[in-house]
Amino acid sequence: MSANSRLTIAAHALAWMELNKRQGHEIATSEQIAESVNTNPVVIRRLLAELRRAGLVESRRGAGAGWMLARELESITLLDVYEAVEPGTLFAMHRATPNQECPVGFGIRPTMQSIYAGIEETVRGELARTTVAGVLRGVLEVGGSAGVGGQVRVRAEG
Repeated sequence: MSANSRLTIAAHALAWMELNKRQGHEIATSEQIAESVNTNPVVIRRLLAELRRAGLVESRRGAGAGWMLARELESITLLDVYEAVEPGTLFAMHRATPNQECPVGFGIRPTMQSIYAGIEETVRGELARTTVAGVLRGVLEVGGSAGVGGQVRVRAEG
């Protein structure tokens, strides 16, 4: 099993779009965002489509095509982003029903569901308290302390 990075990539994309906007570029392309994330633009387009369905970004077609934020970053929480890209619960039960004749098989689901419900509530609460604007502030603080310039690297169009 590997950890899912979709929330992190979506937060990265939104923070990048805001920084790009602050530098005078209202529209961002999936290629530009993908360069920052270091992934394929198709991955970014699929993720942005989910964020668009959630009302967090908008897209423009035709001349000047690309993506833009649909809301101020201060009003977008990590819970909003999480719910857009990771619908469902954090933890799952067995795919098949465990052996109900076994004491562990019989009791594992209700026990784990109770534990997971508490964890889920805690995680959702923490995500709801954190805005993507707060994430961007943290990113810029780390970048500044590491001596990294605040300029978004935008690949020349051509």
